[in-house]
Amino acid sequence: MHLAFTPLQSSHGKGFLVFGDVYWLAAGGIDPDHDVDMKTIPPAQMVVDLQGGTIDGFCVGEPWNYRAAVEGVGFTIATDLEVWLGHPGKVLGVREDWANNYPNTHIALTKALLEACKYCADPNHSLEVRRILASREYVSTDIDYIQLEDANGATCDIDHPLREYAHHQFYSDSAINRPSRTEQIWIMTQLARWGETPLPRNWVEIVERICRVGVFSTAARELGLDISYTRQPIQLFDGKPFNGDDPMTYLNDLEIKRDFSVAEVILDTPRRTAA
Repeated sequence: MHLAFTPLQSSHGKGFLVFGDVYWLAAGGIDPDHDVDMKTIPPAQMVVDLQGGTIDGFCVGEPWNYRAAVEGVGFTIATDLEVWLGHPGKVLGVREDWANNYPNTHIALTKALLEACKYCADPNHSLEVRRILASREYVSTDIDYIQLEDANGATCDIDHPLREYAHHQFYSDSAINRPSRTEQIWIMTQLARWGETPLPRNWVEIVERICRVGVFSTAARELGLDISYTRQPIQLFDGKPFNGDDPMTYLNDLEIKRDFSVAEVILDTPRRTAA
């Protein structure tokens, strides 16, 4: 089986943004390193390659899977929100020294993103957002392929009807936009699972440093947003729960994985100064 992924990838060949998809394969008993041939090609080329038979399927963001379905070239077998409803898609990442030196700018940037997410989630702005995304500066495709509402089930040919899900989740009154330490720890386990990086022995310290929940909370409060949050265990489509307090047991219980290692990650390298 030949599968195509988007170009962003790690040194080992698996994209950092497709761990949910290789999880989906492994949950079905398919070893992504041995049972499939994965390669990276530009997203806009995937529909043509699928039609030409050089690949059997692809993992990509919208609108290319929707376009393949509309043109009768392929069908959507699973959406990312079916694999993990409410999963993180894109994140705002900044350097730690910049965040420490410009805390107010960091909060202002977070507020701007929250307002933008809320704007894009409003159905009244759908046509405007679709026009922007379809332009040559962004996706450069026909606006008819840019769909922000619920997916049209008629374009999919799968064995079961799609469950109710949001085609794109830009914003929610719940905690969808809130950074989650539990989600960050899950990503660490997947990096270790496929041999990308060791599982940090000091993972608690690391996640406290990189996941600035306080910045988000301040931004939401200053915008007058009442975003409730109740910590819940992560649970993907296969029903296997993830306990962020015990990632090692979770990793050991996974059936398909590489031999992973555990190592202390040095966060602050001592600086040498001349005498």
